[in-house]
Amino acid sequence: MPKVTMVIPTYNEAENLPRLIDSLLHLPVDHLEVLVVDDNSPDGTGQLADHLARQFPRQVGVIHRKGKSGFGSACIAGFKRAIAANADYIGQMDADFSHQPAYIPQLVTALEHNDVAIASRYVQGGSVDKSWSGFRRVLSWFANSVYVRTILNIPVHDATSGFRLWRRQTLIGLDLDRAGSNGFVFQVETAYMASRLGYRIVEIPIHFPDRSQGKSKMDSRIQLEAAWRVWQLKRSHQVLTPQMRRTQVYS
Repeated sequence: MPKVTMVIPTYNEAENLPRLIDSLLHLPVDHLEVLVVDDNSPDGTGQLADHLARQFPRQVGVIHRKGKSGFGSACIAGFKRAIAANADYIGQMDADFSHQPAYIPQLVTALEHNDVAIASRYVQGGSVDKSWSGFRRVLSWFANSVYVRTILNIPVHDATSGFRLWRRQTLIGLDLDRAGSNGFVFQVETAYMASRLGYRIVEIPIHFPDRSQGKSKMDSRIQLEAAWRVWQLKRSHQVLTPQMRRTQVYS
């Protein structure tokens, strides 16, 4: 059975992290480990993660960073640690339960014949929280299923989804050092890189509820930045071909 490591970037998620770890460790997934990447959260998330790591030393690990250094770099730090620890499948998810752990077994199964599995709100069977306004629904759907798909010409309906599972060799092949995004557009960038490099991408439909605890990090400024950054991603990575996959493990 593959060794699965879920990377969870955190900043002020003390209300959610213990419940999330408990849910993950009770999944029907053999050899599942959790790696928390905490950016020195003022609410004590990092200390909670340390406590959980002492409680479950074989299943929970922690990376402490000195400050709020960005979502993309947190994911990369976690990915590289998981690769070095010989994880076969490496996932990413938020800590706020908008990414529901119950979908992880489906992502694991989907990765048997694919290189990356994306949990998607915008494929058939996917949905978002009923509290979303009509404007928010249309804007999010348009950004993912029309704007990003058209500009980058990628076969992904939910490129901003941060709930994914990667094959180890896929992340190595991307060459994570090529990624230049350090915000939430990092998700679009890695999806685009995977597509340009010829990796097999599959989307699994999920329901996406709003967080019930804590405060969202997403705001209109971040959304606008992501919109114009898509054009930069196209210029940066449109030259990639399958022959440009990285083959060496990170040192």
